[in-house]
Amino acid sequence: MESAAIRRKFLDYFSAAPRSHREVPSSSLVPADDPTLLFTNAGMVQFKRVFQGLERRDYSRAVTCQKCVRAGGKHNDLEQVGHTARHHTFFEMLGNFSFGDYFKREAIGYAWEWVTSDAWLGISPDRIYVTIHHTDDEARGLWREVAGVQDERIFGLGDEDNFWQMGETGPAGPCSEILVDVRGKRHAGRGKRKLGRDEFVRLSEAGELLEIWNLVFMQYDLRADGSRSPLPAPSVDTGAGLERVAAVMQGVASNFDTDLFTPVIRRAVEVVGKPYDRGPGGASYRVLADHARAVAFLLADGVFPSNEGRGYVLRRILRRAVRHAWLLGRRAPTLVHLAHEVCELMGVAYPELLAKRQHIETVTRAEEERFFETIEGGLKRLDELKRVKVIPGADAFKLYDTYGFPIDLTQLIAAERRQTVDVAGFERELGKQRTRSQEALERSKGGPAVQRQRAGEWRVVKPKARQQWVGYDTTRADTDLLAFRQAGDTLELVLEENPFYAESGGQVSDTGRVQGEGWELQVADVEKVEGGSAVVGSFGAAFEPTPVTAQVDEPRRRNIERNHTGTHLVHAALRKILGAHVRQQGSVVAPDRLRFDFAHHGPIDDETLGRIEAEVNAHVWENLPVETRQMKYQDAITAGAIAFFTEKYGDIVRVVDVPGVSLELCGGTHVPTTGQIGLFRFTHETGAAAGVRRIEAVTGPGAYELIRKLEAQLEAAAGALKSQPEHLVRRIETLLEENRKLERRVEELLKAGSGRRETGDVERIGDVELHLDESAIDDRNQIAILMDAFRAQHKRAISVLFTNGERPGIHVAVTDDLLSEGVKAGEIAGAIAAVSGGKGGGRPHFASAGAGDPAKLSLARSEAPAIVRRLLGR
Repeated sequence: MESAAIRRKFLDYFSAAPRSHREVPSSSLVPADDPTLLFTNAGMVQFKRVFQGLERRDYSRAVTCQKCVRAGGKHNDLEQVGHTARHHTFFEMLGNFSFGDYFKREAIGYAWEWVTSDAWLGISPDRIYVTIHHTDDEARGLWREVAGVQDERIFGLGDEDNFWQMGETGPAGPCSEILVDVRGKRHAGRGKRKLGRDEFVRLSEAGELLEIWNLVFMQYDLRADGSRSPLPAPSVDTGAGLERVAAVMQGVASNFDTDLFTPVIRRAVEVVGKPYDRGPGGASYRVLADHARAVAFLLADGVFPSNEGRGYVLRRILRRAVRHAWLLGRRAPTLVHLAHEVCELMGVAYPELLAKRQHIETVTRAEEERFFETIEGGLKRLDELKRVKVIPGADAFKLYDTYGFPIDLTQLIAAERRQTVDVAGFERELGKQRTRSQEALERSKGGPAVQRQRAGEWRVVKPKARQQWVGYDTTRADTDLLAFRQAGDTLELVLEENPFYAESGGQVSDTGRVQGEGWELQVADVEKVEGGSAVVGSFGAAFEPTPVTAQVDEPRRRNIERNHTGTHLVHAALRKILGAHVRQQGSVVAPDRLRFDFAHHGPIDDETLGRIEAEVNAHVWENLPVETRQMKYQDAITAGAIAFFTEKYGDIVRVVDVPGVSLELCGGTHVPTTGQIGLFRFTHETGAAAGVRRIEAVTGPGAYELIRKLEAQLEAAAGALKSQPEHLVRRIETLLEENRKLERRVEELLKAGSGRRETGDVERIGDVELHLDESAIDDRNQIAILMDAFRAQHKRAISVLFTNGERPGIHVAVTDDLLSEGVKAGEIAGAIAAVSGGKGGGRPHFASAGAGDPAKLSLARSEAPAIVRRLLGR
């Protein structure tokens, strides 16, 4: 039975009456409402809040075929992949669920019917064994009563085997597993032979009794203190691995021999060009097939390779695959071809693969090519370390930082050579790098909004009062001082009602002024201090506190707000046009510009950048409301707000909503409507790091000033070319064509007349002519034409041309008859250039060198004959 038929039969069985389960599509591999979980690793993840009683749906029964990945965190099968018959990074989990509806009796009855009935899988009951939790007498009785399973085929096991839990906390309960005897006709079907418990455990651990389905009876909610509280209603969560069921139904010994993998392995063999070994020798092929599936599905669900969180796990999988392709002798991208095969193979069941196929292949190829640039150097470094028993942490970090080797890849290679890795030392080095990176990031943003250590003692003015942030609602406040600190001419003030924003989340601090009775402080910065924030400025006189009026520089704040809302709109536009893999990697929101870093695999062409800019401006001109509200974190995530795996959020978060366009967690200040942005214009698009692009843009007055500047430059260019701005392009095209004609004429003249130059000196060194000359030509192409003409018109000759234009240099040509005697232009050019402190090189027949000190060119020319004579050995 083909895997596609098994998948469909499962969904059809449970959705049909009288079982009447709702067929729910697979959720994303990126959990929508649980940023603490790396990947969806079980079918119940999308129903976690339902099981906990935190969410209600319009159905109480569900059936799914869920995409799952186990390749990071607690649930991690990465190391075993390819070396066992059953471990995978990506797999499909068939599951039926009851949310307070049916319980053990129905779950056992449904499972037995689907597995044994000839209308469905039709597996012989004589091949089936069952496990239960050793305390679950109810389940034991139901297996006997409902399914007719003999008691000697039911084995009670402990918590380690038959108590299921999602994590350290959350839904949990006893479980019951269905196992199939896969030993073949010689053993299977001998139903009357009784297995002892020890033999049963041995056979199941050996995979000869293969678990295909786990029925979890959800009864408890695990608490952080280890206690168990009853769930609101007993529920059912089951999981049947499609790959295992397919192996049973197709009568093969390994999941990798099923039709879920064989087409991918077959394509890998075609690409690599070496036969596949189903034994240990074929592990690399199995790794490639498995990892191609994981990569394709993760990219389709918006995960992007990076050095953090989910993106790092994806990059690890990609680079493990490259290494296994390397072991097979492959020195070109391989996984990209296999990812294409995965999309073809599984695109009917998962249409997102076909919709995102170009993106999947582009990113996969780019990642493979990037690692190919460094893998050879990394492997060479590991070879140099093969005599040490423990690879030092500093070396492991260098392999990671310089050569792109994830630490687990270094550990894997080390284990193959019976070495270990100082992981603790690696983590220390990694921590140092992260600290350096964070400090560099903060410096690039103009300094962090953190508590700074300044001289002087705080003087408290109102000891029982607390600071209140009022900057969302106003830019002016009549208020009192809570405390102040003065050291030299630096004064810090803590305002009771504070309208000044302290730099955070990429948005720069406000500036402005604080005015008291007979004094004024120009606010140059805002810093975080204990209990709030302080405004900072220069104040030369002795300070005495009075009631104050605090006034933020309002025009500057409004420009900051335009740029901040602009970052939200551009983030949404990037995700819409480039894909859901786009994720913010950093930003700067200043009054004069915005900068936005985001995950993406390569440069954005001008046409696409124009579409993104147009998308942003369309929302600006719609004058959409920008709404902010406080929400519970979980409610915000459920509503679709973007959260980042590496961020830590409180229970209550602030959500900034541009209805229908953008929904983000954000603590910054924004315009009340998008129309106040006025205009959005890109100024730069470039790379910021591997897999990270950076755009810069201006809005409002900044965009207007940019357009005026560009218009002025256009008018100046038109004036210089004696044209009107509207005719400038045609004028430039005419001049370019005239220039091309002149260049062709110059080339013709050089070829025709410059091979035999009348100027310069000619010296004979034995039977070799040495031609020395000078020229003001700077164009290297024209110099090459001169030298080619010289070589064509001379025999046994060397030309040394000294150029003294904007880039002074020495150029040497050698005729072919001298090349055969070992004379090399590069050696002559380098030796002569050394007189002036320069260096250079090139091909044997023509070479160039720069003059280190142009003033010494005349000296180099005078010494050139002696240098050439020495090199010729005459």
